[in-house]
Amino acid sequence: MTIRVMLVDDQVLLRTGFRMVLAAQPDMEVVGEAGDGVEALQVLRSTAVDVVLMDVRMPKLDGVETTRRICSEPDPPKVLILTTFDLDEYAFSGLKAGASGFMLKDVPPGELLTAIRSVHSGDAVVAPSTTRRLLDRFAPMLPSAGREPQHKELERLTDREREVMVLVAQGLSNGEIAARLVLSEATVKTHVGRILTKLGLRDRVQVVVLAYETGLVRAGGRG
Repeated sequence: MTIRVMLVDDQVLLRTGFRMVLAAQPDMEVVGEAGDGVEALQVLRSTAVDVVLMDVRMPKLDGVETTRRICSEPDPPKVLILTTFDLDEYAFSGLKAGASGFMLKDVPPGELLTAIRSVHSGDAVVAPSTTRRLLDRFAPMLPSAGREPQHKELERLTDREREVMVLVAQGLSNGEIAARLVLSEATVKTHVGRILTKLGLRDRVQVVVLAYETGLVRAGGRG
């Protein structure tokens, strides 16, 4: 199956570089490009796309709002936020808007390709350790940061599920969580699935965001 990718970035040279990398892959095809959010939404109306590589800072309509509009549509493509990390304070907002993860703009080609394949297959968190560092940096900006968990739905979780949720938010993979809690990886996967269902969340990224918003996990990665 060919993964249909769309590139959204106001830097033409960057899009060209990504296109060259993707074009060399037998399972990927660049089916659209846009230099800003408005153009991206127009292209998506007439083009079937599986994964969108989305810049954050763009003219007319930024990547966060564009992501929010894309993800509000039925059966939307997956969105990967592209960030320079040190400059883009909007990456966290992009995750909240529905992005499946984010990558640094200077990511090695191999990691970019792995990320695209991962989100296409339904794996949301591309780089848990990087996600954790970003969230640790911006957690103090959240309204609930530093408070006790306030999300009522968290009360639906069992003690074990809350424990798993904290570890997911700290950036651990299912295998790492299994080793930490002395469980099988299949059991951890089941717990994660129940957490998503009980809290009405789409994927692991939303689990991480909610954990930080409610104060279940605080800056520094501690629960």
